Amino acid sequence: MKKILGWEELKRETDRLRGEGKKIAFTNGCFDILHVGHVRYLQEARRTGDVLILGLNSDVSVRAIKGDRRPLVPQQERAEVVAALASVDYVTVFDETTPLKLIEYLRPDCLVKGGDWREEAVVGRDAVHSWGGKVVIVPLTEGASTTGIVEKIGRIYGED
Repeated sequence: MKKILGWEELKRETDRLRGEGKKIAFTNGCFDILHVGHVRYLQEARRTGDVLILGLNSDVSVRAIKGDRRPLVPQQERAEVVAALASVDYVTVFDETTPLKLIEYLRPDCLVKGGDWREEAVVGRDAVHSWGGKVVIVPLTEGASTTGIVEKIGRIYGED
């Protein structure tokens, strides 16, 4: 099964799955260096629906959010890595700084975000609620972050 899809192909697939009575869950992020926090988060996100779609920030989007030094891993490679996880059913890439257009396009039943977000601040919350969907906040894994990994590498391997 092909897991990395463009928006139009993914929309046809989600419409088909919804027609079969499946609940569609959606999450998004950069997933620059995959770590245990990501894995646990995506496993929890998958439990909120029958199908989990991951909206992956493109390289352009990551740079706009995190600065010119990121992403460390190009979007196609990041997409392949997250698509290889059993918890992720489909991956699609978006260029915007938020996934709002993608959320409105796919109309998921459940929008999932990490515990660093308050529900009131989740992008797409109002849209998902408007069609009867829900927002789920998944607790973070303490001490697991890409920024933390990057900082540790800098301390260990940085110039003296």
